[in-house]
Amino acid sequence: MFCVVLGLALAQGAAGSASPSSSKKESTSQVARGFVQPLAPSPSAKPSSKLPKLGRDKHSMPFYHAEQRNRVVRTTAYTHSESDHRVYGAKNAIGTSLKYTSTVRSAAADWSVYPLGTTFRIKGQPYLYVVDDYGSALVGTGTIDIYQPTRSLMRSWGRRYVEITIVRWGCPEASMDVLSQRRGYKHCKKMLTSLKHRTDNGYYAKAETK
Repeated sequence: MFCVVLGLALAQGAAGSASPSSSKKESTSQVARGFVQPLAPSPSAKPSSKLPKLGRDKHSMPFYHAEQRNRVVRTTAYTHSESDHRVYGAKNAIGTSLKYTSTVRSAAADWSVYPLGTTFRIKGQPYLYVVDDYGSALVGTGTIDIYQPTRSLMRSWGRRYVEITIVRWGCPEASMDVLSQRRGYKHCKKMLTSLKHRTDNGYYAKAETK
């Protein structure tokens, strides 16, 4: 049922959000009014001592247990006009438009860490972010890549360490369905293997029941 609801939510979000080309006026005016800066992470967002430790990634950032929804993450930014994304245009990994509106925005991540459809908020910002994309450089890390519609906005974001709150976990089954069709790509196969392991151990299912 959760995956069905997720599918409907993604479809409605894609239909209701503006594509990067149609939202340039909105994004430009928003920047003109002033960029909404994220707030500094709070101490409580560090990994909880009450939950199992899951190690760190290559950036020395901790992997958080799914039950801990508030967390400090390393973020970077990307845009659809970069050379490694140009072939896909302004589309995400599931073929719908990348989102950048005053309410909902796209993000990319390792789907074994943040499954497709995971929604979160960044402390201090009014937007809801949805993980609807992935990138080979993100695999094996907890880094989240924030979508920006222009190169200037991408550079302005740069690399930031922010506090996020997971609003709702995405759907591991939907993630595996997409990834299983792309096993010929090394990064997709790696995400699929890792996600299967986490799912078999009830990683996200246990978090959803809390």
